[in-house]
Order: sequence, then structure tokens, then C-alpha cells
Amino acid sequence: MALPLGDPSRRPSGDPSAADTDFEALRERAVALRRAGLSRRQIRDRLRVDNNDILNRLLEGGPAPEWTKRPRARDEMRDKARELRLQGWTYDRIQVELGCSKSSISLWVRDLPKPERRAPSEQARLAARKRWEHELAVRDRARQQTKAAAAREVGEMSDRNLFMAGVALYWAEGAKDKAYDRREDVVFVNSDPGVIQLYLAWLRMLGVEEERLRYRVMIHASADVEAAERYWAGLVGVDGSALQRTTLKKHNPKTVRRNVGENFRGCLVIRVSRGAELYRRIEGWWSGMVAQAPARLR
Repeated sequence: MALPLGDPSRRPSGDPSAADTDFEALRERAVALRRAGLSRRQIRDRLRVDNNDILNRLLEGGPAPEWTKRPRARDEMRDKARELRLQGWTYDRIQVELGCSKSSISLWVRDLPKPERRAPSEQARLAARKRWEHELAVRDRARQQTKAAAAREVGEMSDRNLFMAGVALYWAEGAKDKAYDRREDVVFVNSDPGVIQLYLAWLRMLGVEEERLRYRVMIHASADVEAAERYWAGLVGVDGSALQRTTLKKHNPKTVRRNVGENFRGCLVIRVSRGAELYRRIEGWWSGMVAQAPARLR
């Protein structure tokens, strides 16, 4: 709202003193903004006072901001305006940022080249990219909210939950006996740390002693082998010297590997020694689960 204040001396006699009260309240705000370091222009815009005479009366006797008292304040503002202009800022943006007049800005930067105007097509591409980045951020928030809600749905995992999960996990990722290749060994390979931790929790719930576990890293020879060994040893809680000799996979130069970077740590192989009996039980557990599946399909 524009301030509809006039000279108090010109108000008709008998006029209520509410205007005086409003003026003093507005003056207090104006002086407070001045003390806070705002320019006259910024105060005018903040209070929406369009009349310069009224603005002068509001600020009359008020303290000037500290920056106006510094000998180089004007020079510093000019230097800042030139810096912003060189970054491609318009007069309007500089005015809002510094709180000075456009005429001063024009005087300070008139020798600088005008910012290059972007072609409409480039502006359209930039606008489209900003919209897409915003859309991706919205989608990512929704994705994370869905995952968090699903994690809460799991609740507390019982021993039976862990038992069933472990059986299915082993049958999906573990070594299996074949009629043409008799191997009743419990060997599990995976690159996912969470899968490894769940599998180890399952083995311990089954009563498999720690001393029966053998660990070995499998990784491409071109990767950071030592870092991978340190990572997996730390994850399973053993000394690096306890790991068996790492299996190095030679890289085929004709293939393009995507599993690269500092987070690539290869796979961890976990073998249970003297595991033939445990393997037979795992296969039996899985057979029992599969046998009940048809009933669930009806």
C-alpha cells in the first residue's frame, strides 16, 4: 500500500491523532531498517512509500548506515556492480542486489561489453533442463519415500523369517549340486554387502561356527584389489590376513565394463568347511518350500 500521509499541520482541526500514531510507527520501522544497513531505495520499496518527501521525513534525524560512512563505500559498490555485470547480470538484477539506482549502474559499467544474449533455442533448452531437473528431484523424493515406507512394513524379523529368507537366498545365489557334477558344498558368492550380511546372520542362526567360514575375494585384475580386500575383511569382521588368496579375473579388452569406479569391490566368496551335511539340509528345506508353492497358486 502507498502511504497516504500528508503534512499533519494541514489536517482539518479535530482530526483524530491516529495518523500521527501510524506515522510514528512507520518512522520507527524506517529508522530500524536504516540502522540495519538498507539503502533509502530499499527502505522505500520495503515500506512501499512512493513519496520522497514522506520518506525524507521518516528518515529525518535517523542514523546513516555504517557502509555509507566508509570512505570507499561507493567505490566498493561500483566494483561489485562491475563484477556482477561481467558475470552477465542485467541492470535490474544488479539494482536489486546492491540497492542503488540504474543511472549509477549505467555510469559504472558503461565501458563493459554487454552480456551476450542467448539464442531462443538455447534459452528453451536451459528452461527444459531446469524443468527436467526439478522433475527428477520430485521423482527421487517419491522413490525414497516409497522405499522408507516399505522398510517400515518389514517390522521385526523373527528367526523363522530369517530362516526362510536364508534358504531362498542360498538357492538363488549359492553353489548347487548337479547330477552330472556331484558337489555337496556350501559356497555362496555375492557383491552386495547387504546380501552378505543377511547370509552370515542366517549361518550364525543355524549354528555354523565362525572357524568353519572361509572368505575369498573375486575381482577384476584392473580394479583396486587391496582396497577391495580391506573392505570385505572389514565387513565380515576378520583380519585381512585371514582371507584366502584373491581370485583375479582378466579383463577382456573387447568388452566394456560398467562395474568400475571406487565403489567397485568385486565379489566375496564364503565357503563353509565340512558343509556337505548342511548342503543336503538346505536342498531339503528348499524342496519343502517348493512343494507348498502350488497350493498358493490356487
